[in-house]
Amino acid sequence: MDLSKDIVKKIIGIVAFAIFLFVGLQNISKVISSLKIILTICSPFLIGAFIAFVLNVPLRFIERKLFTENIKNNYKLSEKLQRPASLAITILLVVGVVFVVMFLIIPELVHTFGTLKDTIPNFIIQAQSWAENWVVEFPEISNWVMNLTVDWNKLSKTIFDFLQKGAGNFLTSTVGVATSIISGIIKVSIGFVFSIYILLQKEKLGRQSKKILYSFLPEEKADKVISICSLCNKIFSSFLSGQCTEAVILGALFFIVMTIFSFPYALVISILIGFTALVPIFGSFIGFTVGGFLILMVDPTKALWFIVLFFTLQQIEGNIIYPRVVGNSVGLPSIWVLVAVTIGGSTMGVLGMLVNIPLFSVLYSLIRESVLKRLEERKIAEEKLR
Repeated sequence: MDLSKDIVKKIIGIVAFAIFLFVGLQNISKVISSLKIILTICSPFLIGAFIAFVLNVPLRFIERKLFTENIKNNYKLSEKLQRPASLAITILLVVGVVFVVMFLIIPELVHTFGTLKDTIPNFIIQAQSWAENWVVEFPEISNWVMNLTVDWNKLSKTIFDFLQKGAGNFLTSTVGVATSIISGIIKVSIGFVFSIYILLQKEKLGRQSKKILYSFLPEEKADKVISICSLCNKIFSSFLSGQCTEAVILGALFFIVMTIFSFPYALVISILIGFTALVPIFGSFIGFTVGGFLILMVDPTKALWFIVLFFTLQQIEGNIIYPRVVGNSVGLPSIWVLVAVTIGGSTMGVLGMLVNIPLFSVLYSLIRESVLKRLEERKIAEEKLR
């Protein structure tokens, strides 16, 4: 049987892939360690690519609104200055937002912890009073506490051993944390510089990537890859802008309502809930926990009302704001949003929650397109699908 050159190439490729796969599985530990080394080396550039992607969202808006539309209206501006000017405005805008938030929240946090120093003793006294009232009203609790037997010698020895071993571990972990922070700052700095280079010549990098694709892949497959990349860019950008908008709206709602009803720490809690709401679905519960504790130290009654307020606004946010602002932007049904967040959180933590929603949306769009195409090719009647 005569075999064509294409078939021979495919056979050789399959055999080579099988050999590489077999050798890789036999040395899986070395492969994983090599991948970790490569990832560590490339991490500043991956961070830079992520920063560039995030900054590209406001950059495109500024470039389109401030420069492109003005040029159409015969306001001349050198094309060479458009991108640097837009990038400078974007960086100043982002840094300005971070600075304003920090300028507002840091003094408030200092004031908050300063007042907690005075409120905690009062809270302890109140708690003791409540405990005494409970003992009077529920004598069973008092009898249960009195019947508890504690080996104080064993307890003190356990605490002493823990502190003795923990001192060395604490010193070691402190040095490790300090080293990690310095290393992280260096990586982020390199990544930030790299992101500026990416944004200044993103069109050129795009053309070079297309040249590589079309030179090594068949035209049809290259078109498909470019189409998928465009879909990813569109969905991820929409998700990022939608998530930021939703967080701002939720934080503003909390601040307005908490100010109207004279809740303590309204500004700090609202900003904290707004920031943590960047993590889909579960993020705002972090702000809820911290905010509830702060209010509890001042006024336990208002802490209960804060719980009611939080879950009320959560219903509004989950049923009205989030589906309209974020859900429509990624085109992913709510059930799959929950699945994406759960899987992402269990595998990669907070980063997985953020990445999995747009990633699931891309997969959902591709699978939906493929299914509709196959149904159309097979001429399946619409009535059978109902």
